Amino acid sequence: MDRLDTTARSLAALGHEARLQIFRLLVRAGDTGMTVGQIGHHLALAPSTLAHHLRSLTDAELVTQERQGREVVNRVDYAVMNRTLAFLTEECCAGIADAKDTA
Repeated sequence: MDRLDTTARSLAALGHEARLQIFRLLVRAGDTGMTVGQIGHHLALAPSTLAHHLRSLTDAELVTQERQGREVVNRVDYAVMNRTLAFLTEECCAGIADAKDTA
């Protein structure tokens, strides 16, 4: 997959209010991460709804999941997050050539 495709997948996953709330909560949690139950408690989301949204975030590789006994710990994949941010900002203020100058 190229960078444009992976960035588009990341942004699509974050393009839902509940998923954005989950992701921001996990960013605040840091490397410790949070269990599904903890996320649900903080955001008052039903388990089935939360599972659906976590699946989207894990499919986009923004969130990793690790089973610890009976619990599943969710963590942000900061490398993927940083690549997404870098893609969005890497050409900041570089300027745009006038279309008639490039013809």
